[in-house]
Amino acid sequence: MYLNNICKRNTILFIWGLLLVFLFGCQSTGYPMDFEQLSEEERIVIRFSHVVGEETPKGLAARKFAQLLKERSNNYVEVQVFPNGFLYKDGEELEALLQGDVQMIAPATSKVTSLIPEWSVIDLPFAFDSYQEVHDYLAGPIGQELAAEFDNEGLLMLGMWDNGFKQMSNRSYPIYRPDDLEQLKMRIMPSDIIYRQFSLSGAVPKELDFNNVFHHLENGDIDGQENTLSNITSKNLHLLQNYLTVSNHGYLGYVLLMNKQFWDGLPDNVQKLILDTLEEVNEWERETAHNLNAKKLAELESCDCINIYHLTTEERQTWERAFKPVYDFYAERFGAEYIDSLPKFRK
Repeated sequence: MYLNNICKRNTILFIWGLLLVFLFGCQSTGYPMDFEQLSEEERIVIRFSHVVGEETPKGLAARKFAQLLKERSNNYVEVQVFPNGFLYKDGEELEALLQGDVQMIAPATSKVTSLIPEWSVIDLPFAFDSYQEVHDYLAGPIGQELAAEFDNEGLLMLGMWDNGFKQMSNRSYPIYRPDDLEQLKMRIMPSDIIYRQFSLSGAVPKELDFNNVFHHLENGDIDGQENTLSNITSKNLHLLQNYLTVSNHGYLGYVLLMNKQFWDGLPDNVQKLILDTLEEVNEWERETAHNLNAKKLAELESCDCINIYHLTTEERQTWERAFKPVYDFYAERFGAEYIDSLPKFRK
């Protein structure tokens, strides 16, 4: 009898202990403490698709986001990252997100212009001189207006990830002036603004999937391309090019998007966890992007594998004057307010 009473008392104490752990654990974290018995369907799974390599700024940030979210939710929220266009290619992932086939993507700004054409203001040549100018622009009234446009499309913008500033490469000769692009077949991202920019210079712009650029360069289908140094080196595009012009002629960033219906269905505490985690990851990604591009430039300068030329201040001004019609084209289509708010016109 004595042993039975002890066993009963210990059992009751044990049960109360478990309840206290559960209650206080949930109160502090917002999540159950143990998910070993949960099935895949009972967890929150976020499929995150992107088209670049895992060692690029976007690839590294996506992995860090997945790791932190898994740790902080005690495995309750799992971000499954699919890089290199494994699930969807360049032109497919936006539609997949709209359909709910994936929950997150981070397309280049030019990719979202098919949905919201006004976003092509970010693609304007020489629109920004620094990352900070981009961030300030997007944090301002015009940037907030652009971000809100995604709500009307069933999407939620969760941030902007930097990649870097774009450079031009080709296999034929050095590019110093806009007319040096004459007749060069250049791979570009899908964007009316970018297309007009290269056409204006006499180039033959080709909109091609990023993951196929190496193949097209190898086959001679195109002569050159524009991209950031981290993207160029991640796909070894420089090995098929003889000349690189460090022009910093355009900013390349990624709009971090989530399917809004999926977002609205998440518990409040999970939404908060995602936002808090992304606030940290966004800052980390920006620093990583800046450092990685600087590192890749140093590696290219020391490898003796490609001829590198840096535009001078005067040459850059020549390019800017040559591209003024692109700004006129944008203003005619969408109005001048987006352009007038650019840092270069407010100085």
